[in-house]
Amino acid sequence: MDLSLIIPVYNEQDNLPLLFEAVYKTMNSLPQSWEAILVDDGSRDNSLSLLREYAQKDPGRVRVISFRRNFGQTAAIAAGLDYALGGTIILLDADLQNDPADIPMLLDKLNEGYDLVSGWRKSRKDNVLTRNFPSMVANWLISRVTGVHLHDYGCTLKAYRRDVLEGFRLYGEMHRFIPVYASSVGAKITEMPVNHHPRRFGKAKYGLERTAKVVLDLFTVKFLVSYSSKPIYLFGGAGGMLMIISTIMMIYLFVRRFVSLIGVTGSPLFQVSVMLFILGFQSMLMGLIAELLVRTYHESQRKPTYTVRTMINLEQDPRD
Repeated sequence: MDLSLIIPVYNEQDNLPLLFEAVYKTMNSLPQSWEAILVDDGSRDNSLSLLREYAQKDPGRVRVISFRRNFGQTAAIAAGLDYALGGTIILLDADLQNDPADIPMLLDKLNEGYDLVSGWRKSRKDNVLTRNFPSMVANWLISRVTGVHLHDYGCTLKAYRRDVLEGFRLYGEMHRFIPVYASSVGAKITEMPVNHHPRRFGKAKYGLERTAKVVLDLFTVKFLVSYSSKPIYLFGGAGGMLMIISTIMMIYLFVRRFVSLIGVTGSPLFQVSVMLFILGFQSMLMGLIAELLVRTYHESQRKPTYTVRTMINLEQDPRD
């Protein structure tokens, strides 16, 4: 299988006939073999029944996964990735705001040597105050914190080489951070403008509350990407800084004691200094414990600490 198209579906019964029409029109024009994995995320309308009908009509290319309840878009994408067979993965929304006709353009860009091509809804057709502006703020913040600069992290339409999606699991709202994970293993990333259409049927599943979730998930992603292999750098660095501040305050108190004859223990700075030193020491210990956990994680599960793009005259994995 060359291409796997993964489409999360949640209450999209009116959009599905048009979606399949557009998908078949685009995918059948491509020379590669393809499959469509549609993940029903606990829909409460007639979406699952329609998906069953399409799967029965084309069992060789249409595959359906149905959740027992609504687990969210990230879980739906993760399930699709688990069962996808293609060497190239394409993500697409089911609401027809993403245009399947853009898929060949993404694939052409991917063939230029990129590992990930991200869609950019340059002319986004959503509400400016509740969708577009919060998204702009979130995209700017993610780009600054992670160092992976994209205009539109929230655009589902993306094309990936399968190998850059290996080695991590998706939780919460973390599907939008896939480019960050891919960058951490050395993926070559680019983005390009894609079409974006107003929603024709149904209503948007997300509001302003999603922005807060994204910001919280950003802290997790930053930690996992930057410090998951060496957590002592974070905890030890913070602990060391606190202990340095504590030491400076204590030196000041003792110098003041001999110069101005002001007691050390009677000053509030003494209690603050002691507290900072204890917190710094505890942070150091947390870093050492985290280091032990990381080593246990990598060694017990034989998780590699590196990723290989290609090998020349080498086929056997040295760990086998």
